[in-house]
Amino acid sequence: MLKSFYFCSYNLNSHKLQILLIMKNKNSHTFGTAPVFFTAISTILGAILFLRFGFAVGTLGFFGVVLIIIVGHMVTVPTALAISEIATNKRVEGGGEYFIISRSFGLNIGATIGIALYFSQAISVAFYVIAFTEAFEPFFNWYSSNYGYELPRQAVSLPAMGLLSLLILTKGANLGVKALYVVVVILIGSLTLFFLGKTGFESTENLQFFKGMAGKFDNFFVIFAIVFPAFTGMTAGVGLSGDLKNPGKSIPLGTTLATFSGMIIYIFIIYKLSISASSEDLMSNQFIMSKIALYGAIAIPLGLAASTISSALGSIMVAPRTLQALGSDQSFPLKFINRYLAKGKKSSNEPFNASLFTVIIAFVFVGLGNINTVAEIISMFFMVTYGSICLISFLNHWGSDPSYRPTFRSRWYLSLLGFLMCVWLMFKINAPYAFLAIILMILIYSGISSYHKYRQGLQSIFKGAIFQLNRKLQVYLQKSKMIKKGESWRPSAVCISKESFQREEVFDLLNWISYKYGFGTYIHLIEGYYSTETQLEAQKTLKKLVMKSDKKQSNVYIDTLISPSYTSAIAQTVQLPGISGMENNMIIFEFDRAYPNNLDQIVDNYKLVRAGNYDVCIMGSSHKSKNFDNIHVWIRSFDFENSNLLILLSYIIWGHPDWKKANVTIFDICIESELDKHKENLLELLKAGRIPITEKNIEIIQKDENVSSKTIINERSDEAGLTIIGFRPEHIKHFEKELFMGYDNVGDILFVNAHEQKEMV
Repeated sequence: MLKSFYFCSYNLNSHKLQILLIMKNKNSHTFGTAPVFFTAISTILGAILFLRFGFAVGTLGFFGVVLIIIVGHMVTVPTALAISEIATNKRVEGGGEYFIISRSFGLNIGATIGIALYFSQAISVAFYVIAFTEAFEPFFNWYSSNYGYELPRQAVSLPAMGLLSLLILTKGANLGVKALYVVVVILIGSLTLFFLGKTGFESTENLQFFKGMAGKFDNFFVIFAIVFPAFTGMTAGVGLSGDLKNPGKSIPLGTTLATFSGMIIYIFIIYKLSISASSEDLMSNQFIMSKIALYGAIAIPLGLAASTISSALGSIMVAPRTLQALGSDQSFPLKFINRYLAKGKKSSNEPFNASLFTVIIAFVFVGLGNINTVAEIISMFFMVTYGSICLISFLNHWGSDPSYRPTFRSRWYLSLLGFLMCVWLMFKINAPYAFLAIILMILIYSGISSYHKYRQGLQSIFKGAIFQLNRKLQVYLQKSKMIKKGESWRPSAVCISKESFQREEVFDLLNWISYKYGFGTYIHLIEGYYSTETQLEAQKTLKKLVMKSDKKQSNVYIDTLISPSYTSAIAQTVQLPGISGMENNMIIFEFDRAYPNNLDQIVDNYKLVRAGNYDVCIMGSSHKSKNFDNIHVWIRSFDFENSNLLILLSYIIWGHPDWKKANVTIFDICIESELDKHKENLLELLKAGRIPITEKNIEIIQKDENVSSKTIINERSDEAGLTIIGFRPEHIKHFEKELFMGYDNVGDILFVNAHEQKEMV
C-alpha cells in the first residue's frame, strides 16, 4: 500500500522534466509547440493517476471525482492561463516560477515564496522516489510470501535515490530530452492497454453516476487533497520561452492544450474505473488499474515507474536551479552561502553545489519514509505559489501597466478566481496547516526584509493596482459629488513651509491630524525658478523628507514645490487637489515665536487663503520642552464660529498615540452673567457631538476687564503640551502679527480660524 505518498504536495508534478527550461541547448530558439505540450502532459499523467484514482472513485463515485476534477481545475486552468500570459510578457530566466514571482512581486517577497518553493521541490524528490518503490509491489509480495519477512520499502527507495543522485551530480541536465520522449511513449502505451482491458464486473454492472457520493461528502476535501497533485504539471513548459521559435504561440497553446487534454483523459479514466470494478475493490487495491488493463501486471507498474522516476528526475533538476537563483539574488543572510549556492560548473553553469544540498535533503526524507504531515504543510506552500501567479496576473490586469504587454492574455476574472480558490482550498483542506503556512511565510519575509531593507517589498505588489483604484475613486467622487456641505466634517489639511529641517512641530501636527481621522499634505517650499538645478534639489529634498517621515511612521503625504515667491507658492498650494478624494479644506502655516521672521508673510497672505474658503491654522512653535500631558482649548466670547472647530481638532489630535495619556481641558472666558449658560451649552455640545470630555475638564472663567485673555492663558496653560486658540479675520486685520505674540509662558500654540461653523454631529 502507498503509506506516505498520498498527501504529496500540490505541485510535485509541476516541475517534472522542467530540465528543458534551463538546458544549454545548442539549437536554441528552434523548438515548437510539441516540447511544451509533451513536457506538461507527461507531468500531468503522473503517479497519483496510477495509485489513487481508484481509491477516489471507490469513495466518492464517478460524479464525486468529476466534481473534484472541476474544482481542481478552477485552480490549475487559471494558473495555466496566467503563467502563459506572464511568460509571453518577458523571457523567463533561471528559477522557473521563482523568477516570475520575484520579478513581479519584488525580490523580498519572491525570495520568501522561493524558499518555500525550493524546500517543497526538494522534498518532492523523496515523495516520487517513495512512490517509485510502489511499482515493485509484486516483488515485495513475492519476497514476503517466500521468506516470511516484510522487506522495508527503503530497500528499493534508498538505492534508487542513490542512483538518481549519481546521475544528477555527474550528468546534469543532459538527461532531459531523451527521458521526456521515453516517458511519453510508456505513458501512452500504459493508458492504451488500460482502456483496452475488460473485467467480468463490467459486463454485469451498470454505471451509477452518483454511487458512493451519498453520505460521504465529508470526505470530499480529504480525497481532494489526495487527488489534486495529479492536476498539476501544466507549468512545466514555462521556461521554454528562451528556446522556442514563437514563445507567444507555443507556451499558451502547449500549456493550455496539455491542461485540457489531461482533464479529458481523467474523466475517461474515472469512467473506466467506475464501470470496471466494485467500490470495495477500488478502495482496497491501489493497483486496481493493473487488474483492469490488458497485460496490466506489466503495463501499469511500468507506467507508474516511468512516471514517478521521471517526476523525481525533473524535481531533482529543477529544485537546485531554484536554489541557485535564490543564491544569485542574495536571498540568504550570509554572503558565503549565497556565493556557494549560486556557483555553477564553469562550462555549463550546472548548479552542482545546489544539487548536492538538494540530494542531502531528499536522502533524509527518503530515509524517514513516512512524511504525511510534512507533505500537507508543503502542499500549502505550493498552493501559495499558484495563488501568487494568479495574483500577479490579476494585479497586472488591474494596474494597467503599459510595460505589461504579453502576446497571450488571460482574463482578470479568471486570475482572480484562481487566487481566491487557492486561498479557500488551503483552509478547507486543513485550516491549522494553512495558518501555519501563512505564519511561516510571514516569518521568512520578516527575516529577509530585516537584512534587505532597501529592496522592494509589499508595496511593489499593489503599486499599479493602487494607482488605478485611486484614479477610479477620485473620478467617482468628483462625478458623484459625494463631498457636500452639511455632511460630516473631517480635516483635509495642507501645510507649506520652508523650514522643514529646522522645525518639526508643524509636521508633527499634520501627523496627529492624519493619523486616524483626517488627511495631511506637507509641502516643502523651495524658493526660486524652476530649472534643472532646482528640480534636482527638490528630488533630493523629497527623498530626505520621505525617509524622515518613514522613521516617524507618519501618514502624511509629502511633496516639494518650486516657486519664485512665498505668495505665488501659496496661490499654487490652495489650488492643489486633495490626495484623499476630497478637496483640501484647511491650510496650516507655521512660525517660530522666538524668531518670527516669516510671520509678516503669513499675515500678508491671509486674505489670499481666505478667498479659497479654507479653515486657517497657524502653528506658533516654542522652544519649551515638549510634554504630552495636556491639551488646552481656549474659547472666548467672540469665538462662537471657531468653537466647534477648536473642540473637533483637539479630539482628532487626542486620537494620536502621542497624546493617549493626555487630558483635554476646555476653557471658556465669558462675562459673569453668562457663566452657567456657557457651561450648560458646552456640556450639551459635547454630549451631542459624542466628545468624551467630562464636566470636570471644563473650566468657565469669568472675564475681567482689567485682565487680558493673553494674561489668563499665560497663567493657565504654561504647562500644556499644546494650546489651541481661536482668532477672527477682523482681529488679524487690526492687530496683524501682534495678534500671535505675547504668549511667552505657553508652549506650542495652534491658532485657528474656521471659515464657517462646523456641525458637531
